[in-house]
Amino acid sequence: MLYIGIDSGTQSTKSIVVESETGNILASSQINYDLISGLPPGYMEQEPRVWIDAVDQTVQACLNKLGERKHGIRAIGVSGQQHGLVVLNSSSQVIRPAKLWCDTSTADQCTQILNEFGGEASLIRLIGNTMLPGWTAPKILWLKQNEPGNYAAIDSVLLPHDYINFWLTGVKRMEYGDASGTGLMDVKSRRWCDPVVEFIDESLSEKLPSLGSSRDAVGLLRENLRSKWGLKSSPIISAGGGDNMMAAIGTGNVRAGIVTASLGTSGTIFAFSPDPIIDPGGEVAAFCDSTDKWLPLICTMNVTVATEKVRRTFEWTVSELNEVVANAAPGADGVLFLPYLNGERTPSLPRGVGVFHGLNMRNMTAANMARAAMEGATLGLAYGLNRLRSLGIRPTEIRLTGGGSNSRIWRQICADIFRVPVVCLNTAEGAALGAAMHSAWIDHRVNNKSTNLSQLLAPVIQVDQSSLAEPKSETADLYQEAFNRFKGLTQRLATGGFL
Repeated sequence: MLYIGIDSGTQSTKSIVVESETGNILASSQINYDLISGLPPGYMEQEPRVWIDAVDQTVQACLNKLGERKHGIRAIGVSGQQHGLVVLNSSSQVIRPAKLWCDTSTADQCTQILNEFGGEASLIRLIGNTMLPGWTAPKILWLKQNEPGNYAAIDSVLLPHDYINFWLTGVKRMEYGDASGTGLMDVKSRRWCDPVVEFIDESLSEKLPSLGSSRDAVGLLRENLRSKWGLKSSPIISAGGGDNMMAAIGTGNVRAGIVTASLGTSGTIFAFSPDPIIDPGGEVAAFCDSTDKWLPLICTMNVTVATEKVRRTFEWTVSELNEVVANAAPGADGVLFLPYLNGERTPSLPRGVGVFHGLNMRNMTAANMARAAMEGATLGLAYGLNRLRSLGIRPTEIRLTGGGSNSRIWRQICADIFRVPVVCLNTAEGAALGAAMHSAWIDHRVNNKSTNLSQLLAPVIQVDQSSLAEPKSETADLYQEAFNRFKGLTQRLATGGFL
C-alpha cells in the first residue's frame, strides 16, 4: 500500500511516497524557499502560500514518477513546523504572513502572560509548560497589541500543518500534538486552557479550531485536488502533526527506552512517554505526541553551528574535520568549549556566548579546539538528556539523525558522553517518513484494521547496524568529569553575568 508523507519546514517542503509493506521510498520531491527578507530584528515570517505551492508541486512530481501506481495512494500525512501563527478571515483567506517558530519579537508578550499567572512555576502548573517567544500564544497577543486591524479580522487561528490540512480537505482542526506547542493547551488534560485563552482575548476561544485526537483522520482530499492530481479516488488525510512528533514516528520512537537525538544546526532530544512529563523548571517542553501519548523534548541551539564554525576557521573539509577530531585525545587534553554561539535555550541563556576554557601553551592546538567543539556541542545535549533522566526517562538506545550523525567519531563521542548505545537509521527521511507512516496507521484505523503502530513501522524503520557505537567505560568516565566541569563552568559564568 502506498502513502504520501509531506514535510513542510522553514526552508523547504519535501514529499515522499512510501510502500508500507517494504519500506521502499518510490518517489520524492523537494522545493526550497526563503523567509521574508527585510524585516526588523527578531521578526521571522513566511507567506503560507509558499507552503501550499510547494506541497502542490512536490506531490504532483511524486505522482508523476509513480505513473499508474499513483491510483494506489491510500492516505496522506503532513508534518509541519511547530508554533507558527496562521490567521484567516471569515472568507478563509490569509490575513497576514505567518509568524514562525523562530520569531522572537514576542518576548514582551511572554512576560505579560507570565506576570498575569504569577510567574513561570505557576504557569507550568496550569498548562504544563512555560511561555516561550517562539510559541503561538504570545504571537496572538502580539498581533492584538501591534496590528489591531488584522487582529479584528481574524476568524480562524491555525498552525502551519493545520493550514495545509485545511487546504487539502476544507476542514479546520487541530490535533493534540501540535496544539501542545501553542502555549494555549493544558497538555495534561488536552483541553484549551480557558484562563490563558481569555487573558489574551475573551473572544479568542471562538477563533480557535476544535481540538481532536492525533489518531483520527481530518477528512478526504478535496475533489478539486483529486481531479487536478489525476487520482481516481480521494485519499484519507490524517491528522498529521508537528515536525518533532512526526520525526518521533519516523525514527521508531514510539515506545519507552527509545530516544531520538538530532545533530543538526541546532539539536533536539525527545522520548516517548505513556504519561505526561512536566518539568517544574521549564527546561523540558511537555509536548503531546501524535499517538495520543507524550513527547518530552529539549532543544539546544548550538550543535553543528559549533563544529562548522571551527571547520571553516581552519579551512578544513568535513572529512578533514572528522579525521582531526578522531586523532585528538578524548577530552581534548583539557580544552573545554561552551558552545553557546547563538545564545542557548537549554539551559536558558538567551544572551549566551561561546567560551574556550583550559587553554595553555601545550594544548592550544587546532585539533584540540576542534575536538572540544564537537564534545562541547554533545555535552550541551547531555545537559538536556540528563534533565530528561531526572524526570523519569530511561534511555536504552539513542537514534541519531541530522548531519552530524554521519560522522563516525561524533557517534562514538555521543555514545561515550550519553553512556547509551547510539545508532543511525537506514533512511534519513525523518519527519516525511513519519508523516507517511502516521497516515498509514490512520488508514488502518479508519478501515477497522487492528494494527499496532510499532508493528506497522517494523519493515519501514530499521536501524543501520554498521553505524552502531557502544559506550566505552573508560572514556565515559572521563566525559562524566568533563560534564561536571562543563555544567559548573556554565553556572558560575552565568551567575557572574558573563553568559
